Amino acid sequence: MQKTSDLHVVETRALPSPRQLLAGAPTSEAQADFIARARAEIHRLMFTGDRRLLLIVGPCSIHDVAAGREYAQRLAALAHDVADRVLIVMRVYFEKPRTTVGWKGLIMDPHLDGTHDIATGLRLARAFLRDVLDLGLPTATEFLDPITPQYIADLICWSAIGARTVESQTHRQMASGLSMPVGFKNGTDGSVQTAVNAILAAAQPQTFLGIDLDGAAAAIVTQGNPDGHVVLRGGSAGANCSPAHLAQTGALLAKAGLPRAILVDCSHGNSAKQPERQPEVMRGLLAQIAAGDPSIMGAMLESNLHAGSQPFPQPREKLRYGVSITDACIDWPTTEALVREIHTALTPRFASPV
Repeated sequence: MQKTSDLHVVETRALPSPRQLLAGAPTSEAQADFIARARAEIHRLMFTGDRRLLLIVGPCSIHDVAAGREYAQRLAALAHDVADRVLIVMRVYFEKPRTTVGWKGLIMDPHLDGTHDIATGLRLARAFLRDVLDLGLPTATEFLDPITPQYIADLICWSAIGARTVESQTHRQMASGLSMPVGFKNGTDGSVQTAVNAILAAAQPQTFLGIDLDGAAAAIVTQGNPDGHVVLRGGSAGANCSPAHLAQTGALLAKAGLPRAILVDCSHGNSAKQPERQPEVMRGLLAQIAAGDPSIMGAMLESNLHAGSQPFPQPREKLRYGVSITDACIDWPTTEALVREIHTALTPRFASPV
């Protein structure tokens, strides 16, 4: 008989089921309590009168867990210092969407050598997330592959659907079943309506194909996720974080019957892909907050131990410690100074009457 399937498949590798992986690195009771509290705090920041600012900050991607742990330790200490006005959540991104080809993240290629040892990548991801949580830092990630959440979502406090996938029905369905608040980025063309549509879709009950904890194919039935919100990240037409853009976004949300809760990504199109401009973008947001804009509930920064990025692929032993191999970042001294500046700038927000 003529073969008609798997004509281009070279190999099919078995993976541990989510249940097996979770059993090997379970969520502790203390971690589960902390995650639940962090998710509830993020919800309050977005949708209630909590005046703190949500700040999602960290490396563009995690490729070196040792450097990532050092960054997390520094960030945890800083987060403690500013906790009365700023809720810091660490970017812990393990999956990277590629425009054409390239390194797809720690889960897909943990050894950085093209061997794609996904089982090891999943174990590394869980171990790293648990380390971050044990420092008292909430965790944030972008979910790209629809199977990944079954392996790590129990350890995530905030998640994103990216600009490349926000139009995808698969990702909107997946988001409807996630247990944490989800930020939907505007499309790569800058379309905010795309993100609003995604929020509405993810808030509805959905049924879709997935896997259960034993790794078996399953029909997943969800009740919808009520904690979706817009993330403005700029686009091909330029930045979209000006007062006019925020007003337009607020109007779109209001028209859709959604709360005016907006998180601004200071990187990507909003900084013209120039990481050193992120503080400038952040200061612009602080000025808008000071002027009384209540819709800005958070911001995102791409930050690492050291500034910039480095070419990849290259031999692992030649990689510079604490330097991104994906998007360029601001360095730690710049990050710390900016976070403390944010904390100071928010003083009037807490001094004024409710």
